[in-house]
Amino acid sequence: MRALLLCLLLIALPAAAEVYTYIDAQGNRVFTDQPQPGNAKRVQLTPGNRMSTPPSGVAPAPAAKKAQDKPLFHYQMLRVLVPDPDATIRNIQGELIVSVTSEPDLQRGHRYRLLLDGQPTADPGPSPVFALSNIDRGTHHLAVEILDEQGRMVERTPNQPFHMLRISLAQKRQAKPCTLADYGQRPECPLADKPKEEKSIFSFF
Repeated sequence: MRALLLCLLLIALPAAAEVYTYIDAQGNRVFTDQPQPGNAKRVQLTPGNRMSTPPSGVAPAPAAKKAQDKPLFHYQMLRVLVPDPDATIRNIQGELIVSVTSEPDLQRGHRYRLLLDGQPTADPGPSPVFALSNIDRGTHHLAVEILDEQGRMVERTPNQPFHMLRISLAQKRQAKPCTLADYGQRPECPLADKPKEEKSIFSFF
């Protein structure tokens, strides 16, 4: 009850008024805007959050138009063209060329972005061809996105798996042994490993 009386008093008082409280002879707490001798204490008021009333006849400014959440343009088809789904790539350096295609063609202001295992491989751009290198051995996933001029995603492909096999030089030499003509020509056949040619004893005669 006392809290209700205090709220009503605060509403009725002007903004600059002061409020005092004390206990009367009957033991009741009293709130007033008049200072009282004795045990009356001043109540600290929280600053109000009042807003000035706009002049009459002036309409409030309209709220800014909310930007559209989704782009209007829609591509009928977007997919990773190379490599094929679930393809196995054999490369010593872990290199891979990825190409994508869309229908219709990429619209003005739109850009492709390639994702490898969910992470962008480079900044978005208009080229549908991406050169990747040093991909670790194992299974990975590719996906491509189309972004509009505001950076919003227009389309995205599902994750497409591929498998990278990085054959070691020793494995390549084992699969195809080096001949004398291969040394210095094939990476797995360096000149330092080229065997010395045996000299015939008849060469001295």
